[in-house]
Amino acid sequence: METKKRVLIVTDGTDQIKVIAELIASCLTDSDVKICQAESFAGTDLLPAHIFFLGCENPNPESFQYLSQMLAHINLANRRCGVFSNNTKALKYLSGLVMDCEASLGEPLLAGDTAIKPADVKKWLKGIL
Repeated sequence: METKKRVLIVTDGTDQIKVIAELIASCLTDSDVKICQAESFAGTDLLPAHIFFLGCENPNPESFQYLSQMLAHINLANRRCGVFSNNTKALKYLSGLVMDCEASLGEPLLAGDTAIKPADVKKWLKGIL
């Protein structure tokens, strides 16, 4: 029996980022997905995750301080990761966080001003999963 992949999505809690996180989760129907805000994130949330996603609206949000410190001191070389935002500067920030922990980073997802489509998210996820 194949177990479901555990997926963690950490966000800054802003409205648009939460919408994108929920869309990502809805596309991962064959996985066990947990969405949490960075301010309530604990290292034990990340440990069981096979794949994780990070999303924020602006670079270096205060709520990401603990996450940033943790990722700078942990090796996640066998984990896959995706980053998403509606801001290119935030994507660069998130990509830098992932570089520190050596997780396998997929192509970042930039959600523009128009509503992001599930088909676009599914296509993006294929490059990460």
